[in-house]
Amino acid sequence: MSLAIRRQTLSAPAHPATDVVDVQQFLNEHRFSPYQWGIFVLSFLIVLMDGFDTAAIGFIAPSLISEWGIDKPALAPVLSAALFGLAFGALGAGPLADRFGRKWLLIGAVTLMGVASLVSATATNLTELEIYRFITGLGLGAAMPNAVTLMNEYCPDSKRSFITNSMFCGFPIGSAFGGFFAAWLIPHYGWRSLLILGGIVPLLLVVVMLFVMPESVRFMVVRGAPVERIRKVLTRISADAARARAFVMGEVKGALAPSEQGKTGLGLILSRRYVVGTVMLWLAYFMGLVIVYGLVNWMPVLFKEAGIEASQASIIAALFQLGGIGAIFFGYLMDRFNANRIIAAGYFLTCLAVGLIGQVVGSPPLVLAAAVFFAGLLMNAAQSSMQALAAAYYPTAGRATGVAWTLGIGRFGGIAGSFLVAELARRHLPLPEVFILVGVPGLIAAAALLIKDRCAPDPGQPVLAAPSGTH
Repeated sequence: MSLAIRRQTLSAPAHPATDVVDVQQFLNEHRFSPYQWGIFVLSFLIVLMDGFDTAAIGFIAPSLISEWGIDKPALAPVLSAALFGLAFGALGAGPLADRFGRKWLLIGAVTLMGVASLVSATATNLTELEIYRFITGLGLGAAMPNAVTLMNEYCPDSKRSFITNSMFCGFPIGSAFGGFFAAWLIPHYGWRSLLILGGIVPLLLVVVMLFVMPESVRFMVVRGAPVERIRKVLTRISADAARARAFVMGEVKGALAPSEQGKTGLGLILSRRYVVGTVMLWLAYFMGLVIVYGLVNWMPVLFKEAGIEASQASIIAALFQLGGIGAIFFGYLMDRFNANRIIAAGYFLTCLAVGLIGQVVGSPPLVLAAAVFFAGLLMNAAQSSMQALAAAYYPTAGRATGVAWTLGIGRFGGIAGSFLVAELARRHLPLPEVFILVGVPGLIAAAALLIKDRCAPDPGQPVLAAPSGTH
């Protein structure tokens, strides 16, 4: 019998000896099963479509300028509309997921992003497109953090960051696909075709999710779900769970004061135990997205103005997001070393690499492409690792809120990044100076994580939740 299953004699005489499963230990002791790989694939595809749709507006921006006869600064509200939706979608979805669960909120979010993307393709002016992109952003904002949380809660501790980061690579890969599809679709079918593709695929994914996507097993235990429901899920990971008659879960309470214990959602992540780490996570993610969205939304336009052909500019810009595969390596390091310092180093190097892009604009396309890919490798490795860092920092009762609010607050950094580059373009700054200024937030993000590492204490020792055996 697995060590995760132990005999426990209950004090009440009416209850015989019971096989009790510690859920996290169960996940730790069994191999990563095909069932968990299925959850990984679904979560990966959700995040991939999130990345595709988020980046799409940047790739259609040159077409909007030409077709609607608008100036670059006029695009800033459209580029930022989905980011406002992403922010509010994440801020609202996190507490809801901690109260009602991850599965159905995810299904609703993916449905909304698919439908809204299709409607966005019907826009005939900037105002309509702004409204539709905001609604799309609400779905995007709710989907991503809950996909990260759900995946995280099916991971063994020893591979949690590696698996979560690998899953989140779907976001930069989806963004890169946006560039590759834009280079092919837009010249043949127009910019609306990219939004139509970004709407159809999520709706097809929803159909699969309805039949395959499970609820988080850790959430079910914390919320006292019926034993039969939890057992049904865990037996798909290993048949050992079939012998269980009750479930418990080790949860970290650390240094929470007695008055703070039992809190969920915002009350937990802003409690004395977590508040410093929470604020530093928000600051680091905010600054990282200043860089990401400032570059993703504006690089195709900036490169085109530098004399690079539009389709080539889209492909080179897409390489920035393709560099997100570096998050897999960062996840490996995070499971073995100090995660805060690993990501802080990534942000510091990003500052230098982004500045380098501005220095090689005008060089042969291969040199520029290499510089963009290298900067993206560092930037997205650091930024994509933040979800795993946040998910590992919080207990189940506040994990969805902690991850979602980190992403939600960070989205305002994406908005700031879009307006920052728009303002720099309006002032006609030389491209080398633009890229140097856009890289500076990387230094601030690195400093925030070093403060978190120094000031936020270790989570402490786990304590067992009440058995899920009373329903």
